[in-house]
Amino acid sequence: MSEDSERRLLARTRVVHAGPDRDPVTGASSIPIYQASTFDQDDPFNLGTYDYGRSGNPTREALERALAELEGGAVGLAFASGMAAISSALMLLQPGDHVVASEDIYGGTFRVLTTLFRRWGLSVSFVDTTDARRVRDALQPTTRALLVETPSNPLLRITDLHAMAGLARERGLLSVVDNTFMTPYLQRPLDLGFDLVVHSATKFLGGHSDLIAGAAVTREPELGRRLRRVQNSFGAVLAPHDSWLLLRGLRTLAARLDAQQRGAERIAAQLARHAAIAGVRYPTLETHPGRATHLAQARGGGAVLSFEVRDPGLTRSFLRALRLPLVAVSLGGVESIMSYPRTMSHAGMPSEERLQRGIGDGLVRLSVGLEDPEDLLADIEHALDEARSAGDGEAGYSPA
Repeated sequence: MSEDSERRLLARTRVVHAGPDRDPVTGASSIPIYQASTFDQDDPFNLGTYDYGRSGNPTREALERALAELEGGAVGLAFASGMAAISSALMLLQPGDHVVASEDIYGGTFRVLTTLFRRWGLSVSFVDTTDARRVRDALQPTTRALLVETPSNPLLRITDLHAMAGLARERGLLSVVDNTFMTPYLQRPLDLGFDLVVHSATKFLGGHSDLIAGAAVTREPELGRRLRRVQNSFGAVLAPHDSWLLLRGLRTLAARLDAQQRGAERIAAQLARHAAIAGVRYPTLETHPGRATHLAQARGGGAVLSFEVRDPGLTRSFLRALRLPLVAVSLGGVESIMSYPRTMSHAGMPSEERLQRGIGDGLVRLSVGLEDPEDLLADIEHALDEARSAGDGEAGYSPA
């Protein structure tokens, strides 16, 4: 689509038609899978658009154009995983640079920052980015980037994106946001001034729990060119077939998220009144800290919530008694997925760090799928009753 027509389209329509929405050669309704590693050159002294699959592929390019359009950015890039996207973004920095990052952040991001990039020479301060004063206090002469996640994983803390983007511009910092939970359908951080958006596209963008993928979109072309050089050099590119799967998943993003968000709102409201639940975290609940800020920058609360089992010792029995949701790593699929951060998303975080952030032994995270929310609620309430009846007193859940 042209830039002018993209601006005129509403969000649901943009999702369906982002990027090339039909094959320009045959008119097919689906972009072909160009399953090729190399491309014949008419003139070896003047290479064509495609030469080697790592550097570019027509199927991946169609996906990358769609990602850029959906986020309202200049350059989209598709990676082999969400961690490949985040790590490639961090490769824009130099050894000796300092990063300020949200303290309540995905465990894989925490792990790569505190292991691989620490050895590489990058230093990091984890800060409560819901408080701009604390972010300012954490800045150092060597600070070069601000990395935030909102709503955060798994506590759904809310960071003011407009305020953080303004602070980053004021200090000349690269501003990066993980937009996995919201997706560009519900939240567009580039419109609020951020430089770079990253996703685990495995989650809602793909939407069917059948691929591993990452995405990054830059607001400005020059930053996109720099990141594309990292992508080509680092080589963690998305394969043609997975690019096609992700492009297909994008077309139903709005329909899926509309239904999933309605379900999440219903479930969060009901669980907030349940005697066995100590607290529910969901961005649009009246009691949720940062609710007004979130609603000013996003279109709804999304499809992920987390809650505390009042008696942490019953968590294992509760998770084992569930029938409908998968009890698994990941989120964003058409099926509901219940996760236990202690041993799953944040297993790589030391226990003292995890507890300090409020990720306790009774915390579970629910990604709401497309099941009827009344069936999900009945299943959750039944599992809570079963756990209380079992009363095994064992803290936590350990995957088999």
